[in-house]
Amino acid sequence: MNLSGTIDFRPKLVSALRHYSLSRFKDDLIAGIVVGIVALPLAIAFGIASGVSPTVGLITAIIGGFLVSACGGNSVQIGGPTGAFIVIVYSIIQNFGLQGLAIATLMAGLILILLGLFHLGTVIKFIPYPIVVGFTSGIALTIFSTQINDFFGLGLKDVPSDFFSKWGVFISNFGNIDLPTLGVGIVSLLIIVFTPKLSKKLPGSLIAIVIVTALVYFMEGLIPGMEVETIGDRFGSLPTDIPQPQGFELSMNTINMLMPSAFTIAILCAIESLLSATVADGVTGSRTNSNTELIGQGIANVVVPFFGGIPVTGAIARTMTNITNGGRTPVAGIIHTVVLLLIFLFLMPLINLVPMSCLAAVLIVVSYNMSGWRTVVGIFKAPKSDVSVLVVTFLLTVIFDLTIAIEIGLLLAVILFLRRVMENTEIKVYSEQLDVAEGTELTQHEVLDVAQGVSVYEIDGPFFFGVATKFDETMRSTLGTKPVVRIIRMRKVPFIDATAVHNLELLIKSSQSEGIHVVLSGVNQQVRQTLVKSGIDSLVGNDHICDHITKAVVMANKIADARRAEVNHKVNA
Repeated sequence: MNLSGTIDFRPKLVSALRHYSLSRFKDDLIAGIVVGIVALPLAIAFGIASGVSPTVGLITAIIGGFLVSACGGNSVQIGGPTGAFIVIVYSIIQNFGLQGLAIATLMAGLILILLGLFHLGTVIKFIPYPIVVGFTSGIALTIFSTQINDFFGLGLKDVPSDFFSKWGVFISNFGNIDLPTLGVGIVSLLIIVFTPKLSKKLPGSLIAIVIVTALVYFMEGLIPGMEVETIGDRFGSLPTDIPQPQGFELSMNTINMLMPSAFTIAILCAIESLLSATVADGVTGSRTNSNTELIGQGIANVVVPFFGGIPVTGAIARTMTNITNGGRTPVAGIIHTVVLLLIFLFLMPLINLVPMSCLAAVLIVVSYNMSGWRTVVGIFKAPKSDVSVLVVTFLLTVIFDLTIAIEIGLLLAVILFLRRVMENTEIKVYSEQLDVAEGTELTQHEVLDVAQGVSVYEIDGPFFFGVATKFDETMRSTLGTKPVVRIIRMRKVPFIDATAVHNLELLIKSSQSEGIHVVLSGVNQQVRQTLVKSGIDSLVGNDHICDHITKAVVMANKIADARRAEVNHKVNA
């Protein structure tokens, strides 16, 4: 983390336009049009599933997608609403309303900007993969559950929000299935599934919407009494005007209540956008500026709430569609938003005719693709700690909510990581002889004779709070004959934290009170600076901090020999 460095904000659009050409524009134009067409049904479906109108989903894709392409750090990233946010957005709306969602999204945007400004773009990539898979799979199952009502045409109005109660209501009402609605859903599902087998470039979801919408429109006119609920039936006539910017009231009480939700949105956005960027880099060979990408995502999430939008992030599927159709600069992403804007301004009346069960089919396929069940099966072959993190995160996402899942999942991962580090950090004890080359690649061995009364303790790994306790226990367990000098060898200690410094200070003071010298060996520059700032150098004596074990052993042997000579002199006297 860099708190004092320069601001790392270099949008890819700026560098792309420096050497832009007409041929490049043609490629971006084709890619942008295709991505815009692919993004249309997804933006509508994600908006509805999140508990807002399809208009809001489109507005989010237009404004948020434009800002992600214009300000982001990846050349081909396509931004917009995604399935990962459905659960958290729906929960926030249920608990705090649309204004609460706007405030949480704004706060999340500010958090993302701060992450980018503090150069944390690379750090966020180190969130354990089992956590990502766990909550992604949990979200997929939750999205699937939310579409059962529309897919089967159950006609339920007040569906419980928690998972088990929801399925209890579904099971008890399966006798009320509307067959025409279910038929529309099944046909839509089949079209979406089999379209890619005919052509990888055809957007199955859009093909399904066009064919099924036309089919339902004509069948309702031909078959008396046939009614399949459409977007227009549920939301009324959709507006075709870009909404005016709107404000909202902020208070510390509101901020405190929404901070956990904002944190979840920010972390989820950072993970998904950087994961999408990483996948894109692997295909295109380009390199994402992670800090700029986070700032760009943050700007998008700061702006969209003022237009009534929902959270924005990088979308892997749309980004890959952009790449496969020739998009290589942010211009393609901007063109995709222009396509969506034209559809919004001129074709919204047709959107009213889309059956809800068709959109449910779209989201069922999305949830299946998100589930990553093959990855889940693979992780079950990994160490038990990784499996535990995945299972706990998955269950918390499904049973409770995404905020709790991410927070506890991260906490569990950190605890398991620390335990693994502690298990792999050794505290070695030497006496009589010490091989300087042990633990290195040196072939020439140098054996040092350790005088009687000298004990050598080597810490092999980071010296942080967990290891500090282990070191203290090792010291206590090896206390036999009181030594004259204790050498603490720290050649393999890359860093030391406050707890370890405190324990070291207590050890030095207790040793000195018993007349035992403490010598530190192999201290690197970073650790030495920490010790100096903490006053350890003054406590132990600057000459007692050695850069090599040979110097430490020579000093310790002299001290031990002098003490032994002093004792012998007193005995003889």
